[in-house]
Formats: sequence, C-alpha cells, structure tokens
Amino acid sequence: MISQYIQKCRQILDTVDAQKTQIEEAARWFADTILAGRMVHVFGSGHSRIMVEEMWPRYGSFPGFNPIVELSLTFHNLVVGANGQRQAMFLENVPGFADRILRNYDLSNQDAALVISSSGCNVVPIEMAELFQRRGVKVVALITKDHAEQSTSKRSDGKKLSDFADLILDTGAPVGDAMLTVPNLDTPVAPGSTVGGAVIVNCIKAEVARLLTEAGHPPKVLSAGVVVGAERAVDLFEAAYDEHAHRLAKLYANVGIPSYVSQTNR
Repeated sequence: MISQYIQKCRQILDTVDAQKTQIEEAARWFADTILAGRMVHVFGSGHSRIMVEEMWPRYGSFPGFNPIVELSLTFHNLVVGANGQRQAMFLENVPGFADRILRNYDLSNQDAALVISSSGCNVVPIEMAELFQRRGVKVVALITKDHAEQSTSKRSDGKKLSDFADLILDTGAPVGDAMLTVPNLDTPVAPGSTVGGAVIVNCIKAEVARLLTEAGHPPKVLSAGVVVGAERAVDLFEAAYDEHAHRLAKLYANVGIPSYVSQTNR
C-alpha cells in the first residue's frame, strides 16, 4: 500500500508538471497584485482550508496573501456535536454566505484570488469566485478536474467553480479523491488532492517570489533561525507581519458604508 500510494503521488507530480504554463500565468497575476500593494485573496472551505494556510503564513512564505478561513466552514476537529462536520458541510452549501464573508472587504480590480475546491461543486466557493469576478478580480480555481467534471453542482443553476474562473489548475487526484484500493475493502482510501494542491500552491509561491525579487521588491520570507540566524529570523517575522497588516488595512479602510473615519482617510 505504501509503495502504491507513493507511485500515485508521482503521477500527481507529473500532472502538476504539465501545468507549468498555467502556474506561471497565475504567479504573474499574483505578483502584479502584490506589487500594486494589494492582496491575493485565498479561500477554501472544508479541507481546502489546508491549501489556504499552506500559502500564508508559514515558513517559506511571505506577505501579499489574504487567507480567508471561515471557521464555521472549516473547523472539523470536534467531528460531531457543536461545531461538527455536519454543520460545516451544510453551511458550505448555503446561498448568500459568500456574500456575507466578502462584505468585510473593500475589493479592487487590482486584487487577485485563488479559490480552492476539489469538487468545484459546493455553493460557497462557487459564489466566492462569482462575486470576485463581478468586482473585476481575476480568479484562479484550484480543483480536481476529473472529480469536478463527474460531480453534480449543489447550485440550483448547475454552475460549478470552473464557470467563474479565469484560470483553472488541477490537483491531479482521481475521481473521489481516494487513490488506493485495499483487497477485500470495497471503498478506496488515501486521498491525493492535498498532495497535488500543496505542490501547486508552493510552485506558485516560488514563482511569485522570483517575480517580486526581479522587480526589485524581494519578499520578506518567514525563515527559521537555524537558516538565517536568530536575529534576522525575528526581524523577518516582525517585518512580514507588519507588511501584512499594512496591506490588510487597505481592505478595511473604506469598506462598506462611509463613516467620518473613512472620509478623513481619503
């Protein structure tokens, strides 16, 4: 089983490798957004949250990304009872929830977005992408192509995440996500979308870092003290989080209904 899973992951890597052109395009869009002083919005419900947190913040990552993690859609640790999985799966198919989330941000057509959903068929991520596009935000969708194509949308009009994407990336996982068949077990095990998704996210991250550096604005990368020294690690940590705050402030300064505070800021 172990060898089989590793082999399946190698096939996923081949699928990612075949998407170099698309990954480079996504990275260019994201770099343009970051260089403009804006943010790349990263959203995923359910286990797609893993890819959001893989992008930022963690070692080897840098500011410029706005991780939108709605706990009611992603907090699965209790499994059952209050804040359990059933409620989260219900909520990710409630129309209008995405609009309530994005109501918190003053979006710009200089922004970009990465919306992650393996099936591409749940309502909230689909509506997120739709709302981003309405505001002129370029949308990159990270889906599992084979699974999404064979799945049925939960939206009443049948539209999927791919219908509201300017660019589509594929995790390379199979239909149903689980990749292995165990003898005498009638259900497959060991999913692969997280593997492909994490590889794609980090490919984008690395390419964005190259583009920012070549543009004369090298990113402030969160780095371990054992690599860069304790003092520089602290400096990078503080500078990166301060930059994140400065970028995020732009998303809040003039959001929604004007106040004397926002009018003064103008």
